[in-house]
Amino acid sequence: MHQTETQTISVMIVEDDPVILERLSNVVQSNDRLSLQASVSTVSKAKAELAEIQPSVLLVDLDLPDGNGLELIQMMHNQGSDTAIMVISVFGDEWHILKAIAAGASGYLLKDDESIQIETAIIDLAGGGAPISPSIARHLMKHFRPEEQLLEKLTKREQQVLQKVAKGYTTQEIAEMEGLSYHTVATHVKNIYRKLSVNSRAEAVFEALKMNLI
Repeated sequence: MHQTETQTISVMIVEDDPVILERLSNVVQSNDRLSLQASVSTVSKAKAELAEIQPSVLLVDLDLPDGNGLELIQMMHNQGSDTAIMVISVFGDEWHILKAIAAGASGYLLKDDESIQIETAIIDLAGGGAPISPSIARHLMKHFRPEEQLLEKLTKREQQVLQKVAKGYTTQEIAEMEGLSYHTVATHVKNIYRKLSVNSRAEAVFEALKMNLI
């Protein structure tokens, strides 16, 4: 449910660190466009509140005393709730990020990220945006653009050899161009095939195209 400029955005916070909970609560209460509907510190209390209210935005920590915030995200998603969910966590690893987004979170901020203003992120989220800390965005880009990960697996020399393989040069021609022995180039090609999980020159060319090597 997207909010219009004149609507007040109701916010619920689930955070067990009292200092951070107070800071987030103050941020919400000091902005005219936001209203704090509830603030709790456990999964069980959050479930009890969410049975009674439907906030516009749910800010949720993942590591809670009686469970994981992922449980709340999944519950809201399964109920078909219109509440927009944003994770605010210390966990910036790929597993937590992907789990949270797969469960139904639309935003993900790191607690120590000072580059993003919380109130702006909340308003953006309520308007249909997806506020994400820069380091989190980099994780997601790597996950959804696996060709970048493949490229990282190859050494600089292997990338050069693959580039020439993709352009149609034979192993012998590549050896002469690179000043290497036939055996060395053949070994590079073998390693490239293994790292890219391909079995033919055609498949190698296809992967090289995806990685923008040609």
